[in-house]
Amino acid sequence: MNEILFVIGDVPVRAGVALIAFGALALILLVTIAIVIARSSRKGAEMAMAQAIRADELEERLSEVLRIQNEATGRVHEMGQALVGRQAEMARAVNERLDSVTHRVGQSMEQTTRNTMDSLRVLHERLGIIDSAHKNLTDLTTQVTTLRDVLANKQARGAFGQARMEAIVQDGMPKGSFAFQHTLSTGKRPDCVIFLPDQRPLCIDAKFPLEAVTALRDARSDDEKKFATQRLRQDVMKHVNDIADKYLIAGETQDTALMFVPSESVYAEIHDGFDDVIQKAYRARIVLVSPSLLMLAIQVMQQILKDARMRDAADQIRTEVMSMSDDLARLRERVLKLQNHFGQVNEDVRQILISADKIEKRAGRIEELDFSATEPPSEAAHVVAGGSDLFPPQIARKLQAGE
Repeated sequence: MNEILFVIGDVPVRAGVALIAFGALALILLVTIAIVIARSSRKGAEMAMAQAIRADELEERLSEVLRIQNEATGRVHEMGQALVGRQAEMARAVNERLDSVTHRVGQSMEQTTRNTMDSLRVLHERLGIIDSAHKNLTDLTTQVTTLRDVLANKQARGAFGQARMEAIVQDGMPKGSFAFQHTLSTGKRPDCVIFLPDQRPLCIDAKFPLEAVTALRDARSDDEKKFATQRLRQDVMKHVNDIADKYLIAGETQDTALMFVPSESVYAEIHDGFDDVIQKAYRARIVLVSPSLLMLAIQVMQQILKDARMRDAADQIRTEVMSMSDDLARLRERVLKLQNHFGQVNEDVRQILISADKIEKRAGRIEELDFSATEPPSEAAHVVAGGSDLFPPQIARKLQAGE
């Protein structure tokens, strides 16, 4: 056992040491093998456990997938049921909408038909109105033709202007303030006079020379227009001078007279194209008036008459006011007297109340008297003397005398 088997370096290796070393090496190898086997078994157990865990997880995931698949199948079934219901509702809604649209289209067509019938009826009525208007227009044309024939006649035209002037005056002036065909001191009779507050009449002439205006409108050449213009100036001024000579009487009529032009267009034409004629008429104290200006003048004269009546009534109003002042003074005196009477009545009532209070007090004192014992005569006499205010004077004297 002590034999040297080999030498390592300077150290000899004996057989016993070699056996011990070999045994130790074998032991270490066995231990290593055991450790390796243990580790291998542990790894296998861990792997088996991991595989079991993975199998459980896989089974759980498969169960979850099956559950999700079942839920998806249920949802798909529910969606199919809902889709069927929605399709049924949509079909019903579409049918209802179609019915509603059909009904509305029917109503619209009926309303359109009714409106068309109404429009046709209104159209027939309008055609009837148009026929009536055409007939009226025909009648108006006839009347205009007749009016033109009337205006062509000087006397008929004068009657037309007179009637229009009379209508304006009668509508605007009160009765008694105007007169037609009034005779002046010279024997002339103007078409209308209006009595102003100074009782001098304002004369109005309703005749107007229309032939020159018609000739001016019908003129075509310059010579015809010149001749018609000259004729119009002469005719108007001649009529102005005639009115001034006939109807302007100093001290009897107003200082101004009116020449009535029965047409607004004729008046405007004269006023625009013949200003010299208007100015000459003004200087002759003749004023040309159209129907609208005559109505305005009538309103002004009506206001003048109203103011004059108010001035005439001013004295009467002043007298009535003074009488009212006198009546008010007498009323004040009577109220003062009534106040004095009330004061006297109040004083009398106050005195009556004082006497009533005294009587009440004396009655109370009488009730307090005690007649069971004999009283001294002096007190009785005092009571009798004091009761003179309670009893009448005759009774009081009798009581004092012992009666």
